[in-house]
Amino acid sequence: MKKLNVTRFPLSKLLRGALVLLLTVFMPVLLSGCHKARNLAVYEVPEDFDTSKHYEITFWSKNDTNNVQKRIYAQAIKDFEAAYPNITVTMRQYTDYGAIYNDVITNISTGTTPNVCISYPDHIATYLSGENIVVPLDAFFASEKYGFGGTDIKYTPVAKDGVVQKFLDEGRFDSCYYALPFMRSTEACYINKDMVEKLGYTIPEDLTWDFVFKVSEAAIEKDENGLFKINGQKVMIPFIYKSTDNMMIQMLKQKNAGYSDAAGNVYIFNDTTKELLNEIAIHAKSRAFSTFAISSYPGNYLNAGQCIFAIDSTAGATWLGYGAPLSDIHDSQKVKFETVVKPIPQFDPEHPQMISQGPSLCIFNKEDTGEVLASWLFAQYLLTDKVQAAYSQTEGYVPVTKSARESEQYKDYLSRSGEDNDTYYKVKIDATKLLLENTDNTFITPVFNGSASLRNAAGQLIEDVANAVRRKQTVDDEFYVKEKERIISLYKLNEITVSGEVRKELGELPNASKALIIVLIVVWAGIAAYFIRDKIREKRAQKQKH
Repeated sequence: MKKLNVTRFPLSKLLRGALVLLLTVFMPVLLSGCHKARNLAVYEVPEDFDTSKHYEITFWSKNDTNNVQKRIYAQAIKDFEAAYPNITVTMRQYTDYGAIYNDVITNISTGTTPNVCISYPDHIATYLSGENIVVPLDAFFASEKYGFGGTDIKYTPVAKDGVVQKFLDEGRFDSCYYALPFMRSTEACYINKDMVEKLGYTIPEDLTWDFVFKVSEAAIEKDENGLFKINGQKVMIPFIYKSTDNMMIQMLKQKNAGYSDAAGNVYIFNDTTKELLNEIAIHAKSRAFSTFAISSYPGNYLNAGQCIFAIDSTAGATWLGYGAPLSDIHDSQKVKFETVVKPIPQFDPEHPQMISQGPSLCIFNKEDTGEVLASWLFAQYLLTDKVQAAYSQTEGYVPVTKSARESEQYKDYLSRSGEDNDTYYKVKIDATKLLLENTDNTFITPVFNGSASLRNAAGQLIEDVANAVRRKQTVDDEFYVKEKERIISLYKLNEITVSGEVRKELGELPNASKALIIVLIVVWAGIAAYFIRDKIREKRAQKQKH
């Protein structure tokens, strides 16, 4: 009887069988892990809304520790629930857009996103990397029953064509509307007029970068005791910019230089960028210019008489100027001065360019189509005149609807500028009027998956150059080569979508997927080891025969 070889083919079959078994067991887990929270169907607006069914929806909001804003949100929810008793809205409040963004990203992976969320369009574009996660709003807009001016809505909705088109279009990317504007703001330059005139200058009608830098350099002169002549204090930072990403983006726009396009192509590393950074480096080195990241909040320095030009959002107007109702410093530190609010500095005042920003609303997809419709009804309620007019009065925001902007309530609000340092705080209303008068001069940056990273990179360039010269480092061509490499790596700019192709970012692999990969590596290594050993044995056997 021939002896069977029990070591050769059975072992190979065993390894193959193990591989097949592992693939059979783990592959479904792998696929489910990669597509977790991505298996929702494309949303379709139901023909009717079932008011007999109870829905619970969550709303993630953002406010700047402003109690008035909190009360307005709470009242809006109360009024909405009165119109729709079958819908309960639970609000979760944040003080930072970045925190909302991080939590949404985390919750996408677990399938626990909120129903309605305040976010920037850049952030929403990243949410879209998940399949059918964010609901396109076009079908809602077109709905006769539940869209703008809808016939079956139980409150007075915003009319068709009632949202300012420029603001509405800011939420359109990937050929669909994904964001609904809630409020809009821009940036403004808050100026200590008294100090400008003390230095012998007059604030021009149209503010320019040359003027701001010239006055700022004049303000850093010290006396024989080491105190700044302009304020008699040990501290003076003439020019502070809160958001350096906006600073770089707007400077490039004003220079008609490259930044990015809608396909995700990055053009920020150009000669104009280098020229701008060289100019900024000069004033950062002299300490005439600084940033929020380096020196802290500009409004605090402005209110203490330690800053002349503070650039911040119009939505932050209640923190800036003498008498600011939300000032962060003690009254004993405040210095009395006249505050002038101007659009940000320009390179070409005849063709002003300023960024449009502010909170937008997005709606997340759910398995229950009625729940999503309930979310849309609530989001649309936030555009009603009552909510728009009330919320816009809390900061230097402007309403996004034509009816709210033209309402008697809002007109009355604007006409009462300076009556008090609270609701009618003059600096806040001046900032609001600035945007109302310059809406046509505003712009937005292209939105795509990765645009938020590019925005951060734009600001980081200024921060890095400012920090480098303060540390007495040389900023030259070699510095810029290394800086470009660092920024691209830090913000993964070489991974951004290009040429219109949508990159599906899967994020970190689930543990099951990691386990499968490890097991597959071990199995294939075993097969390779067995194959090599088998070949060695065959060669030895052949040598012995010869």
